[in-house]
Amino acid sequence: QVHLVESGGGLVQPGGSLRLSCAASGSILAINTMGWYRQAPGKERELVASITRGSSTNYADSVKGRFTISRDNAKNTVYLQMNSLKPMDTAVYYCNANIKPQPGIYWRDYWGQGTQVTVSS
Repeated sequence: QVHLVESGGGLVQPGGSLRLSCAASGSILAINTMGWYRQAPGKERELVASITRGSSTNYADSVKGRFTISRDNAKNTVYLQMNSLKPMDTAVYYCNANIKPQPGIYWRDYWGQGTQVTVSS
């Protein structure tokens, strides 16, 4: 079994900051790309940022310059530092990781349960 557990969401005023964390645990042989997605009410889930095992990053245009993704491979953890938050950033944020659970098992994507981020005055 593999689990992704997110933390760090909450309510913040416009212009504020939050840091999300996501730790992968369980039967894990290797982790490839990790990322954060978000889904606002009535909208489709969208990629926010992703990071490869070698720390190459990719960001949605809407968050470039405001959000920073990073990871700690020793802890199987990915982080999302969110600065200059805007009301449009309000959504449920989901962690995603491409994981090889054990030898003989294919790589597959795993998802966290989601954490709510609300930006409002």
